[in-house]
Amino acid sequence: MAVSRRRFMGAGLGAAVGGVGAAGVAVEKERPPVDPPGRRPDGAWSSTLVSVNPVGKLRYATEGGRRLPDFGHAGYREGGAPLPEVPVRHRIGPVAGDNSAHLRAAIDVIGALPKDASGHRGALLLEAGLYELAESVRQPYDGVVLRGVGDGQDPAENTVLRPTGEPGSARNGLLVGGDGTWDSVVAGSRTNIVTDLVRVGEARFRVADASGLSVGDTVLITHPCTQDWLDAVDGGGTGSDAPWEVGSLPLQCSRRIVRLDGRNVTVDVPLFTDLDRSLAQSYLEVRDRAGIVTEAGVEDLRIEVAYDGPQDQDVSQAKHALRLRAVEDVWIRRCTVLHFSQSGIVAGDADRVTVQDVRALEPVASIDGSMRYNFNVERRSQQILFTDCHAQGSRHAFVSNGTSSVSGVVFHRTTATGSHTSSEGHRQWSQGLLFDNHREIDPLAARTVSLYNRGDYGTGHGWSAAYSVAWNTDAAGTQLIVQQPPTAQNYAIGCFGDVSGGGPFEQPAGWIEGTDRPGLHPESLYEAQLHDRLR
Repeated sequence: MAVSRRRFMGAGLGAAVGGVGAAGVAVEKERPPVDPPGRRPDGAWSSTLVSVNPVGKLRYATEGGRRLPDFGHAGYREGGAPLPEVPVRHRIGPVAGDNSAHLRAAIDVIGALPKDASGHRGALLLEAGLYELAESVRQPYDGVVLRGVGDGQDPAENTVLRPTGEPGSARNGLLVGGDGTWDSVVAGSRTNIVTDLVRVGEARFRVADASGLSVGDTVLITHPCTQDWLDAVDGGGTGSDAPWEVGSLPLQCSRRIVRLDGRNVTVDVPLFTDLDRSLAQSYLEVRDRAGIVTEAGVEDLRIEVAYDGPQDQDVSQAKHALRLRAVEDVWIRRCTVLHFSQSGIVAGDADRVTVQDVRALEPVASIDGSMRYNFNVERRSQQILFTDCHAQGSRHAFVSNGTSSVSGVVFHRTTATGSHTSSEGHRQWSQGLLFDNHREIDPLAARTVSLYNRGDYGTGHGWSAAYSVAWNTDAAGTQLIVQQPPTAQNYAIGCFGDVSGGGPFEQPAGWIEGTDRPGLHPESLYEAQLHDRLR
């Protein structure tokens, strides 16, 4: 069925204003977004774990010493600024035949321009028409926006990119990003975190030596995958498969230092996992950000991958329609992608990304493993916001296919039509996923949203999600599975459908509250937490 476009006009529309921090360091302050949570309406109810006081401030309670994670930093510039309107600096129309070199040359024109004070070089306007692409096209520059004139089907009025090539091709249609690696670090910058236990939702801890750190540093925090940690999580819960191995799945997150007080460090985003010194000695390193692309965007265009053969076979000529790699503070909006085999939109080595008002439709592949992940995050993806996005014909419509270096991923006011299996954390301890007002439409599967143990599915997938939340989500009468991992928790609050802990591998149920009960307040956890942060 057709799903109409919605324009998300609430959270994330705060206007940035300049300021100066206590230490004389310039900081950015943001006005709150519109539509704060406000007072609880008559007949509404609140979770026992989080509620809104009369002036819109969130109040948290704990269960088992744990509180709900804070998702209010997801998205471009941590969700606190509007997506920029970058002026057009160059424009092209399509040429006959292959447009790969033509498009690359035009991107280079914008890439050679100087950046303005906001870090933008300019937008490349792709005029209406059909742009056939026999090769992958990469946009590797900071501050460059690729903008079409519309994402509809008719190339006479819209911008249509058509990746062509060999059926079953593993290539990307369009790639935005650099050649850096998210976990590349500055030699000699490592220092241990000496706080015994840093809990989910906390952002302050003590280090052994802060002399090499500065406010504004981007840092990599690592909780090693030790035997003690593996023992605590039952080897990963991998069923009949071999347990996870020592060193294979370090828990990692990228953060920026916002305050230093002696050896006490405060980072910008609260954690999505415990740092437990009794299980592993966590440490911090300064990231080397060379090769990371920032302030780039893709807007108002259609990527319609060519394919040759039946739609239920692996005949797509691009595995991924649009890939983001080695990026920070970038966005995709008002786009449609079709006929990919694995991913419509995929991000990896990515931080602070907004994907807004995007449709990923009609994947071309068998309904089988590693296929039809319409909106997909891979390793080293954090603070990613998918908002007002729609998936159709998926296996995993909205999914973390990364592992223990994925956290802070929000699927906000998303919809999926004709799902063949569940949106989910897919494997190996993805942390901090939020399904917020997600809605299934005419599902083709008995299970459509899952935060659970996958046992020996795949290659020892085991515990696929931890500290993850389904909030006010409607599974259209199908199973919404929430199970509790050892040392952690998952949550289903105010959801609709067959909500339980009864997954394919027997494990304890997670925190389940208010099933099939309308009127949850706040209606959106992400919007409430964003407002709470910016107020």
